[in-house]
Amino acid sequence: MANSFQDITKPVDLLQHAAGTGHLRSQRPLYMDFMPPCNSACPAGENIQAWLSLAQAGDFFGAFQKIVEDNPFPAIMGRVCVKPCETGCNRNHVDETINIHAIERYIGDKAIAESWAIQYPPAASGKRVMIVGAGPGGLSAAYHLTRMGHQVEIYEASAEPGGLMEAGIPEYRLPKEILRAEIKRILDMGVRLHVNFKVQDLLSVKEAGHFDAVYLAIGAYAGKLPGYDGKPTVPVLQAVDFLKQFKSNTLPRLGQRVMIYGGGKLAMYLSRVVKRMGLLPTVLYPGDRKLMPAYDFEADDAIAEGVEVNFLRSIQRAEGNQFTVQVMEMQKGKPVPTGEEMVLEADVLILALGQEVDSTLYSQLEGVQTKPDGGIVINAERMSGYAGIFAGGDMLPGEQRSTTIAIGNGKKAARYMDAWLRQETYQKPAKPLTAGYKRLHMWFKTDAPQQEQTRLAPQIAVRSFDEVVAGIDEKEALYEAKRCLSCGNCFECDGCFGACPEDAIIKLGKGKRYQFNYDACTGCGICYEQCPCHAIEMIPEPVNSSSHGQ
Repeated sequence: MANSFQDITKPVDLLQHAAGTGHLRSQRPLYMDFMPPCNSACPAGENIQAWLSLAQAGDFFGAFQKIVEDNPFPAIMGRVCVKPCETGCNRNHVDETINIHAIERYIGDKAIAESWAIQYPPAASGKRVMIVGAGPGGLSAAYHLTRMGHQVEIYEASAEPGGLMEAGIPEYRLPKEILRAEIKRILDMGVRLHVNFKVQDLLSVKEAGHFDAVYLAIGAYAGKLPGYDGKPTVPVLQAVDFLKQFKSNTLPRLGQRVMIYGGGKLAMYLSRVVKRMGLLPTVLYPGDRKLMPAYDFEADDAIAEGVEVNFLRSIQRAEGNQFTVQVMEMQKGKPVPTGEEMVLEADVLILALGQEVDSTLYSQLEGVQTKPDGGIVINAERMSGYAGIFAGGDMLPGEQRSTTIAIGNGKKAARYMDAWLRQETYQKPAKPLTAGYKRLHMWFKTDAPQQEQTRLAPQIAVRSFDEVVAGIDEKEALYEAKRCLSCGNCFECDGCFGACPEDAIIKLGKGKRYQFNYDACTGCGICYEQCPCHAIEMIPEPVNSSSHGQ
């Protein structure tokens, strides 16, 4: 039922082409499958519309299986993803986006509660793959490679798998039991995990393990250093180190006043953790709110919980427990010094100025190129300059760093690695045109406001590390799923069938959609205008075409 986009040129403007009859048509309708904007925006490449369709029918098990074809972490991503799919959702033009992440979280939590296993055809390629790093990217690659039939072993330097999901995301946003449950599901598929194993000599470990390929998924743990003068006498900690020590109960004794230098999501996480510790966090960021790397909702949540966030403040000097701070101002979109200074006192300074990758492991390998920030250069097949060594996630220079992107990188790399291991070439499928809102012809009533998730009041949230944002129940998940407009793909609403004045549309049965009888079709375009989801396109009448049906 889906047609190749190579068979058509450009959509026809109905106002510029007069309708004909039979052989005299200047245009004809064609059923098409377009790309929904939610799918297009997802860095993990989920087929969101497909699993929403299953969810709205109450088939949550089927929806789970559809999600994990692309992403093995629905319960995690339903909590921590920054939701680009919802930003792209066409429902935003009607009322509010579909609460996609909340439905995914519900499905993921249900899968954990009911111990759903992942269904995939068993296979055995006889190939072995080594993965360095058990963060979201490494785990994702391991998962997809296992589904493809390869034996996978992961080497992780820390005591726990999860990477920055485990070390960098506090439990008020991602509970430990959820993280462990979804990682366990991957390990139960046969992936072997080595913890407390820091790979020092990549090629030696590869040779000793008889691995045919390697995927590097090393997280960005190395914190950037500030450029201030002097040396403070109070503790100075990097953001990731602070969170690691906090989770392992190995933090040094801290005073009350905690200064956090940076404006990314780690800085916001830190400030909210410090607040829950009963201390007094103050965030300093050299830029203004627009330049802040953290998403607006992350800063809003921190401020609502009582965190003091000071924009346009840059540390210049440090002496003892005193920090001389330069007041900045915005000029032509950039922060510049005003000459005004202030002195602030703190009992500890936490640096959250961004992370870099330690390239020691791979920078000396023949053919491997690296960037100044430690990032590794890969080719179009996701492979480094050393044959058989692939990389992704935080290691890629210029790549925006997020859990979702790392998961997507792991899946992409797995596809290219699978092809390479089989001595084949992976052909990336063509991406269909996206069904934007202006392409929809919505003739039905759609008023259905979003079912919002409940959340703890800020004054309650800061008292514990309980989840701040609650999940939704089955009734709410069904309601939200049914708000989907099925952009770009036929959902058998019968709009075209009922509107055709020539009875030129044939119903093929539930789940099989429709077919045009071109002997009867006049090319009037009424079916096109009545299709609410833009699953019909009007194309030029083919030269020397027959009018027989599809």
